[in-house]
Amino acid sequence: MSAAVLNRRGFLHATSAAAGGLMVGFHVPGLAQTAAADTPELNAWVQVLPDETVVIRIARSEMGQGTLTGLAQLVAEELECDWTRVKTEYPTPGQNLARNRAWGSMSTGGSRGVRESHEYVRKGGALARALLIQAAANQWDVPVVACTTAAGWVQHAGKRLSYGQLAAEAAKLAAPADIQLKPVKDWQLAGRPMKRLDTKPKLDGSQVYGMDLPLPGMLNAAIKDCPVFGGKLKSFDATEVEKRPGVKKVVKVGDSAVAVVADTWWRAKTALDALAIVWDEGANATQNSVDTAATLKAGLDAADAAVGSSQGDARTALASAARTVEAIYSYPHQNHATMEVMNATALITAATPGTPERCEVWTPTQNGEAALAAAAEASGLPPSQCEVYKLHLGGGFGRRGAVHDWVRQAVAIAKELPGTPVKLIWSREEDMTHGRYHPVTQCKLTAGLDAAGKLTALHMRISGQSIVAGIFPQNIRDGKDPAVFQGLNASGAEGVLGYAVPHLLIDHAMRNPTVPPGFWRGVNLNQNAVYLECFIDEVAHAAKRDPLELRRELLAGSPKHLAVLNAVAAKAGWGKPRAKGRSLGLAQIMGFGSYVAACAEVSVSKAGELKIHRIVAATDPGHAVNPQQIAAQVEGSFVYGLSAALFGEITVKEGRVEQQNFDTYPVMKMEHMPAVETICMPSGGFWGGVGEPTIAVAAPAVLNAIFAATGKRIRDLPLARHKLA
Repeated sequence: MSAAVLNRRGFLHATSAAAGGLMVGFHVPGLAQTAAADTPELNAWVQVLPDETVVIRIARSEMGQGTLTGLAQLVAEELECDWTRVKTEYPTPGQNLARNRAWGSMSTGGSRGVRESHEYVRKGGALARALLIQAAANQWDVPVVACTTAAGWVQHAGKRLSYGQLAAEAAKLAAPADIQLKPVKDWQLAGRPMKRLDTKPKLDGSQVYGMDLPLPGMLNAAIKDCPVFGGKLKSFDATEVEKRPGVKKVVKVGDSAVAVVADTWWRAKTALDALAIVWDEGANATQNSVDTAATLKAGLDAADAAVGSSQGDARTALASAARTVEAIYSYPHQNHATMEVMNATALITAATPGTPERCEVWTPTQNGEAALAAAAEASGLPPSQCEVYKLHLGGGFGRRGAVHDWVRQAVAIAKELPGTPVKLIWSREEDMTHGRYHPVTQCKLTAGLDAAGKLTALHMRISGQSIVAGIFPQNIRDGKDPAVFQGLNASGAEGVLGYAVPHLLIDHAMRNPTVPPGFWRGVNLNQNAVYLECFIDEVAHAAKRDPLELRRELLAGSPKHLAVLNAVAAKAGWGKPRAKGRSLGLAQIMGFGSYVAACAEVSVSKAGELKIHRIVAATDPGHAVNPQQIAAQVEGSFVYGLSAALFGEITVKEGRVEQQNFDTYPVMKMEHMPAVETICMPSGGFWGGVGEPTIAVAAPAVLNAIFAATGKRIRDLPLARHKLA
């Protein structure tokens, strides 16, 4: 399956080819369907039903971030339909494959949902509108240019026809040769703070998540994998467990896991807990976080390092600097900790016993195509004989994106019970101890100042884990993982370093521990923002400069970076009198195509109790599809980012994760949450992401505010490990 983004010609070919025929049914057994299978579609993105319902298909995944509503707004804007009649549905990855990837990428991560698909989904809406206008013009025998559209109607000289009346004829027409998109200045629906389309079903309980899914005759499975990374299953004795009420089967899953299948999940789970299991813990059983930290520390001065960004001669400039400032920071492993644990329901059907012919999977996934590939691999069937029905996610944060280990497990279990749907649900403990964790890194920063206190040189040496090496090792070139340098690049959408430093060297000594890494919401921008923004504060303090003024000087040539920084400083009242005991801290960065900044206001009591009172956050995403949802995203990102800063740490002892539930891996509570004031300031001309960038500025803004309040520098997280008094 090609991952290439469909170009304009390919888009027109795919959608026009589909426009003439009936839609392929998107049947999800056990779930109500929005669209009638015998109603013609206008193209892959739009179907108008006779009752005027407009079905907009969304290829990206909804996991609370608002992608479903935002993309629907873009389609509906070009279509000019009645927004109150819009419904959405997911196309399946199997149909995407069968239709030459008519929906393009189904991957939802890296804040790419809108920024990488906005053009072709808008074209889908514009094409559907053009076909509807042509159908009406044909019926009235008038020129197309004489017709107008509004709220689901085509109009001409006092006459009008509804989209529902025209859809059947419009679906028979050939696509026009050219499609014009509206200028952003003419948007009426997109760009407005619209209510989300998925709120009501979440509130009334009708929204089906993976853990809720009911299918006829379904069994339930619980699983245990070897608690040591890289270990294997040696043996188990199921004699007594298989006698328990409701237990149907005990299944070995791969080389390292065992599952119990029962009529209810609780019976499966309690039977699994009683199962006598012997593990082969392997060579990693002696690994621990202390050893990892020592390995990373050695990498800070190692000769081998891949260069991410370089300008001038940083080493020589540092050697001759009037003064140098040096600090070492570190960032721990962290868990995604999604509220909904990993789960999937799988069904293997066979025409004859022992010969599977079809594999179906129902699961929350950030990438339907990757889930389909995992199902095909686990089932041994070609992708054309498999299907994945994507469900809303109870949290993703990257865990449900690149790696689909739970899907493989569910399919492996279902193969042992052909003809019966089996729902696999991980326990919270399994979810905590078998994740794909935020990479662990350390960073040594050295700055050179001239006699006047100006920053002339900077060397950032990052030592630690590579996500790409752990998941896509084939993409490592000459020992370099480009993703490590997110937010520190000389150019590119994924994160440009805005600061102008005459002599600059940013490099990475790759050191990969046994803990499997993953794309954790915000990815490498998180730690890089801590390292860079806290150290810039250290440089300002050493040079006896105001942190805002130093940043303004260094960002003079980066107007978009500077604009968001100035916006938060002004709104937070930087430099103005404030309540006694309150202090401010700043941070800014560019990542995921957007420019972001934050100013945190904190106080620290004499007893060392931290209170984060307020955070002002600014985002320039280029274009704002739904300002209300952007504000919600920013607020939510601070919940996630501050949870990580305050509490988030995964440690390893004897090869296994020590934190097994929320009692040892806490998250933010209401009492910890500051007021968040958002500034959305789209400057136009580009499309940036929203869901992840502001996570990165949460921790450094707070850490810098803590220093302003106490004079203490916190250089390793989480804050829960530190005394501030």
